[in-house]
This record gives sequence, structure tokens and C-alpha cells, in this order.
Amino acid sequence: MRAILTISLLLLFLTLPALPVLSQALNLGEFEAGRLNGWEPELFEGETQYQLVRKGEFMALEGRSEASASGLVKKLEIDINRYPYLNWSWMATRILQGNEERIKEGDDFPVRLYVVVSGGIFFWQTRALNYVWSRNQPVGSHWPNPFTGNAIMLAVESGEQRLNQWVSYKRNVKEDLKRYLGMEVDKVHAVALMVDTDNTGQAALSFFRDITFTEN
Repeated sequence: MRAILTISLLLLFLTLPALPVLSQALNLGEFEAGRLNGWEPELFEGETQYQLVRKGEFMALEGRSEASASGLVKKLEIDINRYPYLNWSWMATRILQGNEERIKEGDDFPVRLYVVVSGGIFFWQTRALNYVWSRNQPVGSHWPNPFTGNAIMLAVESGEQRLNQWVSYKRNVKEDLKRYLGMEVDKVHAVALMVDTDNTGQAALSFFRDITFTEN
């Protein structure tokens, strides 16, 4: 993305109050219940359209991008010592064609999910780990975001094999932050999601189900 979500998140921490997360309320994306509580739009190049839609037996969040890049951000505070596991499901209907994702001109993905650790008043120390569906990078590969050294991209899905089906993930965020960002942290401070195609000028249609943190 030409306008980096991570950079905007740095400013977000200076303007929004913290949302306390209670131990019994770790469902951050309550899309299946038809709720978008606490999710704030962040606009960049054009506007990805997000809306709650019925997808089979349940509601889901639809993201439709036409050469655009915008995301939804939820600011929060999660104790990842107690709740280290991030769980989510998404569906991509297509992958992008011909882009090199490790350079600025190709930094687009049909779905991505960010976990952000705030630097507090030292906002330049804010870091982000991006779980992405890659065009062709092997699952498990990772690389620096081409726009900022404060973010790492991690491919949790790759290629076309599982398009048009729900794919579910469970990631130990505490371990991932240590492994890929070299950070020993106790809390994360924001989660963001995005469907973006601004750099490639292509289109993407993707869906998200609930996003939760769990003990195991």
C-alpha cells in the first residue's frame, strides 16, 4: 500500500482511548452476530467496501476492493500471557496476478490481518505483524514490509488451492512476535484487517468470520 496502515496506526494510538478487554469478552470481531462494534475505518488509496453479509448459515464481513486500500482497525488491550492464541477464519475468492509482494509496487493481498504492539508515546516504536494470503510465497515465509521496517509480513496461506472456502487459523501471537519481530511482549494493542489492491490496480473480494483470542 502506498499509504501504510502501520503508519496510520501510530497516529491512531495518540487519538483514540484504549478499549479495555475483559476476560470474558475476547471475541474481537463479532461478525457472525452481525456486529461491527469498535471497528474503525482507515482510508488510504480509494476505499475498500466493507459490509456485513449473510454467507450461508451465518453472517460474515465482506471486503470488496477495486484498486483501493482501506482497512478496519480495532484498538484494544489483550493480555497475551493469558490469551496467546489468535483464531480467525477468512475466505478469498481470488488471488492477485503477477505482483511481487516483497516490493512496494506489489504489496497487495486479498486478505491480511494485523496484530499491533504499541510503542506508547514513543509511537515510532510501534510494531506490526501481518498475517497474509500470498500469491506465491511459501507458507511460513516472512519478509519486511517494503514500506516500513516496523512491520513483518508472514504468509499463512499461499496460492489458489483453498480459494472459495473458509480457511481457519490458530496462531500463538506471543510466540510469533518473539520469533518474527524479536519482541518479548505481554500485550497487543490493536488488530486490523484489510483487503487491498491499490498498488496493482486489481480487484479482490474476500470474507472474514469472527476473530478471537483464546487461552489454548
